[in-house]
Amino acid sequence: MVESPRPLPSALQMKIISSGDQNKDDGLNFNEFSKYLRDHEKKLLLTFKSLDKNKDGCIDYMEIKQSFADLGLDISREDANKILQSIDVNGTMTVDWNEWRDHFLFNPATSLQEIIRYWKHSSVLDIGDSLTIPDEFTEEEKTTGVWWKQLTAGAMAGAVSRTGTAPLDRMKVFMQVHSSKSNKISLVGGFKQMLKEGGPSSLWRGNGINVLKIAPETAIKFMAYEQYKKLLSSEPGKIKIHERFMAGSLAGATAQTAIYPMEVMKTRLTLRKTGQYSGMFDCAKKILKREGVKAFYKGYIPNILGIIPYAGIDLAVYESLKNLWLSKYAKDTANPGVLVLLGCGTISSTCGQLASYPLALIRTRMQAQASVEGSEQLPMGRMVKKILQKEGFFGLYRGILPNFMKVIPAVSISYVVYEYSRSTLGIQK
Repeated sequence: MVESPRPLPSALQMKIISSGDQNKDDGLNFNEFSKYLRDHEKKLLLTFKSLDKNKDGCIDYMEIKQSFADLGLDISREDANKILQSIDVNGTMTVDWNEWRDHFLFNPATSLQEIIRYWKHSSVLDIGDSLTIPDEFTEEEKTTGVWWKQLTAGAMAGAVSRTGTAPLDRMKVFMQVHSSKSNKISLVGGFKQMLKEGGPSSLWRGNGINVLKIAPETAIKFMAYEQYKKLLSSEPGKIKIHERFMAGSLAGATAQTAIYPMEVMKTRLTLRKTGQYSGMFDCAKKILKREGVKAFYKGYIPNILGIIPYAGIDLAVYESLKNLWLSKYAKDTANPGVLVLLGCGTISSTCGQLASYPLALIRTRMQAQASVEGSEQLPMGRMVKKILQKEGFFGLYRGILPNFMKVIPAVSISYVVYEYSRSTLGIQK
């Protein structure tokens, strides 16, 4: 006599519906259900292959024990065998792919730890802007304390990357503030001007504070992101893409608000002439004395507004490229490899920068206004109007060439340093 399949608990049914319901009608039609099964089976296969350490097509108790050890949990052989028996149908004390799939197919696990682990983006690549949505960390990474080591490795990578591309960054700021239709500055001409005025070391002006602000910004953003996720997620332990965007944008805004005076000082120190400031503290003292406390928040509004297009487009493009790769090319593992990760990160960050660049230019000009001789102190709206009237739409993209020129070297340097820092800090791949 064939045993009829047991009905699924109603809570599980609701989870499956919410996971696959694309048109939000509180039900699943045939196409939605088929897509849910296909997507879910793909995730299960990746998980199965990651657990099958010796690649023999079966999971045994040793592989179950090892997987728990990777999560920082030590379980006995007896417990591992109990887990195995709950899945093992044919009594072989191993679990093959068919048994694994049949057991978990109607268990809607939505966050695959392997995918989260490998597809790090914001802490791996630093292109000089810190407006990306923070990375997710697996529960394993949080419980074992690996998360802070990864953030430290990311900060070290950012410091080296920003120092390596500082001349191009200074050129970008220089062109954003000084270049216009009547005062055209070429890349070569700009560098000649800088070298003539301050010598080779002048190319690194403003880099010290640019590196210094990485640590507080990373720490504040990560802590704020974790708190905003708890507040905004509709289901504990799970976060949807729009909730992640909102939490990430709010975390970015919180971090930027806290360290914004350093952003203003970075712009002033980058544009300074020889002898204008003796250092960071002298710069802060002179700004405070001449312009007051509010000077440290000049350009704050366009800066905060810039987070939304940058973070939104960066996240959307990166998730789309990641999902495309996972659906078409992921066979044995969710690990995309170096080139795919760098390619996806570079494309998404570049798209984000392109969308938010006009706001970044307005922010930089507002930060620099008081230090530029004969410059009008204009609010954001009037400044945009003036640029469009005098220089047209492309006037909002002054300095975009050196900005894009630094993307590939910045990404390459930050990835190499990140990987080296990871191995130095003892983080396993």
